[in-house]
Amino acid sequence: MKGGNLTIKIKNKYKTMKKHIILFMMVVTFAMNVNAQVAKVYDEKIDPMVQIDNALKVAKQTDKYVVAQVGGNWCPWCLRFADFIKKDTAIAKVINDNFVYIHVNYDPRNKAVSPEKMLRRLGSPQRFGFPVLVVLDTDEKVIHIQDSSFLEEGKGYNQEKVLRFFSSWTPKAVTGSSKN
Repeated sequence: MKGGNLTIKIKNKYKTMKKHIILFMMVVTFAMNVNAQVAKVYDEKIDPMVQIDNALKVAKQTDKYVVAQVGGNWCPWCLRFADFIKKDTAIAKVINDNFVYIHVNYDPRNKAVSPEKMLRRLGSPQRFGFPVLVVLDTDEKVIHIQDSSFLEEGKGYNQEKVLRFFSSWTPKAVTGSSKN
């Protein structure tokens, strides 16, 4: 009788372990799918220095500022932020009306594009983590670096805080006039 109970206990433990493994695999698959559903917004083939130069040209022509969201497709919070500001119509309107918005890829291994030089040009924003938002005026001057962790809420971003950030750094808010 004892041998029979032992066999039943082993079978039950095996079934329990099998359920845990299946559950674990389902959770991992779900997590991978959630991350895969967020669009990749960083173009890893663009030279970030050229990207910044081009954005500044457009900003000067349109009397807007540049916001450089520095990060990469490797950064889940970077992709979440990009998705959040695209889907929120109030935030998207403030951005479209006032900024040339670019996603600047940071890849410390890609020495061909000199990531250190790019970071120096943007005021060494990496000290705040990623994503980090850098506001440049039409004179190519860094006027603000925003640590995005202050805009977070739970596993996402707070609309009021994000809207306040962008509204506070529009050309009109900074200069007090509608032109730079």
